[in-house]
Amino acid sequence: MHFPVLIHLGPLTVPPHQVLEALGCFLAFRLYLTLRRRGGDPLPAERRLVLLAAATVGAALGSKLLALAWNPAPVLAHPDLRVLMAGKTIVGGLLGGLLAVELAKKWVGETTPTGDLYVFPLIVGVGVGRVGCFLTGLADDTYGVATRLPWGIDFGDGIARHPTQLYEIAFLAALAGVLAWRARRPYPRGDLFKAFMAAYLAWRFAVDFIKPAHVTLLGMTPIQLACLGGLIWYAPHLPRLLGFARRSASPSPSSPSPEPSAGRA
Repeated sequence: MHFPVLIHLGPLTVPPHQVLEALGCFLAFRLYLTLRRRGGDPLPAERRLVLLAAATVGAALGSKLLALAWNPAPVLAHPDLRVLMAGKTIVGGLLGGLLAVELAKKWVGETTPTGDLYVFPLIVGVGVGRVGCFLTGLADDTYGVATRLPWGIDFGDGIARHPTQLYEIAFLAALAGVLAWRARRPYPRGDLFKAFMAAYLAWRFAVDFIKPAHVTLLGMTPIQLACLGGLIWYAPHLPRLLGFARRSASPSPSSPSPEPSAGRA
């Protein structure tokens, strides 16, 4: 396999990242609509739209700002809008969206946890997008450091590297299986989203140690520091979430969560 793996659509040759990122967004949105129709959204339409708008804006800003902090060199070398818009990171999108939704909830006076509906759409969207990251190769900047393991992949520079994109796809598939199994039994509303966020942030904090680092502070990249901040945000819930897979007599997803507001989304 030679990287990047380009996608041919008739006379057009398209970079894989854009195609698979769009496909991931489309599939995630279709899954969201399906789950919402099944009664997974407790909010009235007007509040749902406010929170969706907040999540979209917060995710876009968080994704760009954290990407800029993680690797400012391209923007500093070519300070134009095209280069600025090219960079984004999933961790920044998740945390930016979370913060924006929490602020929007305070503004509209909403206290109902709403994040559970987005867990599986997010997993699908991120997983499909990571396929695009993998096929893009070195240009996407999501590969791992050099490795001598037999599954190391040469993305085009003659160095066998950790295919961290594939690691993440495997992690998300396993996480989806665990959460889908757990979601079949009662749980406090909001805990599915909290479990997803805590697991994904912990995963990214760990796996980014085997990714190239452009900027570090205390031996960690800005993305890892953001993950650590997110885990601290969820720290009050971690003891309960660590036992999330155990059967309990907690309220069902259709019941309002009695948990405190921190990390409510």
